[in-house]
Amino acid sequence: MLTADPNASFPDLADLLRFYAEAGVDEPLLEEPVNRFEEQAAARQAAMAAVTKTPPKMPAPAAPARPAATAAPVLPDEEQAVRARELAASAQSLDELCELLRNFDGCNLKLTAKNLVFADGNPQPDVMLVGEAPGRDEDIEGLPFVGRSGRLLDAMLAAIGVSRKTNAYIANVVPWRPPGNRTPTPLETEICRPFIERQIELARPKILVALGGPSAKVLLHANEGILRLRGNWKVHRTASGVEIPTMPTLHPAYLLRNPAHKKLAWRDLLEIAARLDQMRA
Repeated sequence: MLTADPNASFPDLADLLRFYAEAGVDEPLLEEPVNRFEEQAAARQAAMAAVTKTPPKMPAPAAPARPAATAAPVLPDEEQAVRARELAASAQSLDELCELLRNFDGCNLKLTAKNLVFADGNPQPDVMLVGEAPGRDEDIEGLPFVGRSGRLLDAMLAAIGVSRKTNAYIANVVPWRPPGNRTPTPLETEICRPFIERQIELARPKILVALGGPSAKVLLHANEGILRLRGNWKVHRTASGVEIPTMPTLHPAYLLRNPAHKKLAWRDLLEIAARLDQMRA
């Protein structure tokens, strides 16, 4: 058992108060100590007394039925996905596909978005990059990847001699911004899938780049996460049977949050550059 040393020196009250103040304790809570155990016992006794004295309550009468409220807009269903596939297949050019999407009303995301974000860059590209969905900046300007992640993407592409002005084409799986930048639902993605697949087929890029896990899962029908998929060449097959080499890589927005993983994206870019050199040779 430890005992206090009668000869030990203790800090005076001023030192103790100064220590408390530096630690953030700058005001007292109460003047006198409170026995919390007594408070709990008194509360239990009061609760028991209330139970024994209060008569049981009779059930309240049911409220009269109210007229049904106006129905909310119906969410898109599987029929819209079928309609999207038919419309996308009918497009014979990128301009025609863009116009079909502009007039398409089968996805509720169009009701909340400011603009259709179809694509940017060279429509006859060496490299086509596909993200998941537009963000706030993209929704305002009507172009993909124009915010912070877009500036990072442009810098990444420039490092391997690729530019949206010359030989790159950029789009998203979903061409409308989801409200609040939320993740598109599986049904919304499925409705938009035929349009991005037809867009890839019409652009006929030499290399396809899936930016982020959601895009890779749509374009490659993959189940693995992006950290497992990235850095490995895959194949995207169009409806007409054309096979396009595809590199899944990390989304620029992810790299902004996790800059240590930029080295992984750089390795993927080097793979893309090497494959382009082989094709040109």
